[in-house]
Amino acid sequence: MAEVKSSTKRKKTSAAKRASLPASPPTRVRSAPPPREATAPPPVHGSEWWRSHDGRAQLLQGDSLELLAELPEQSVDVIFADPPYFLSNGGSTCQAGKRVAVNKGKWDASMGAQDNHTFNRTWLEACQRLLTKDGTIWVSGTSHVIYSVGFAMQELGFKLLNDVVWEKPNPPPNLSCRYFTHSTELVLWAARGPKSKHHYNYAEMKSRNGDKQMKNVWRFTAPGKSEKSHGRHPTQKPLTLLDRVLVASCPAGGRVLDPFNGSGTTGVAAARLGLSYTGIERETEYLELTKSRLVEEVPEWAARPAIAAVG
Repeated sequence: MAEVKSSTKRKKTSAAKRASLPASPPTRVRSAPPPREATAPPPVHGSEWWRSHDGRAQLLQGDSLELLAELPEQSVDVIFADPPYFLSNGGSTCQAGKRVAVNKGKWDASMGAQDNHTFNRTWLEACQRLLTKDGTIWVSGTSHVIYSVGFAMQELGFKLLNDVVWEKPNPPPNLSCRYFTHSTELVLWAARGPKSKHHYNYAEMKSRNGDKQMKNVWRFTAPGKSEKSHGRHPTQKPLTLLDRVLVASCPAGGRVLDPFNGSGTTGVAAARLGLSYTGIERETEYLELTKSRLVEEVPEWAARPAIAAVG
């Protein structure tokens, strides 16, 4: 009986120790080891605006729908997409305590529910063709767009894996006082098809969460000044969010694509983790911003550019 009590006591002590493990900092960015095998550089594309001398980073300038159709089939392991939210329709928000118009640009204006959905289905189908058989895609959005994205994914035969809630602890207040304060965005994670055997770095996600299974509610602040030192983009995502996305889902040495490159945060996270990256962006301003951020992350990329900027 004494042995049984002693064994029970040891189990309880062990369980208590596990429960008392300190949680890993949820917002740290962890560098991954260099890839075991170098990813073959992508072929030079006619719309290529810049690439690093080692071929790991590539920026294409032009319309996403056109360029996605020209990239090689099954050539990408992970896609992160931050598409238009269709929010720039005369609304307002709070910025620095003042009411300001929500006008990110013509690219963010709604075309009407049906046309918005057609657009989402079209670019998602183009991305699906580019994913490897076990590749996955992440798409961020608010309620204005995310339900259309999810429905389009179902129509196209993607395998929905998770809906992640990104909670912002510092959201702007709702000035009308007629709604709950908007403090979240959704990020859908889906595999290329129902038979895909997607990559998930379970051990690292558990380690980052104090040795407990990580939940699908992630708390990250919006990008701070340090992430905007080279310039600003109206829909910039925090580096901590993209770090977690890529660490969780991209195999070592993999290639990442962002069809709506913006400020290039996906590229910065990929570079930091030793992954290869292709970004597609229309605006020269944001291509310049992305290049500056990438070169700061990997200084040797500034030494000998393979292709001169043509924007």
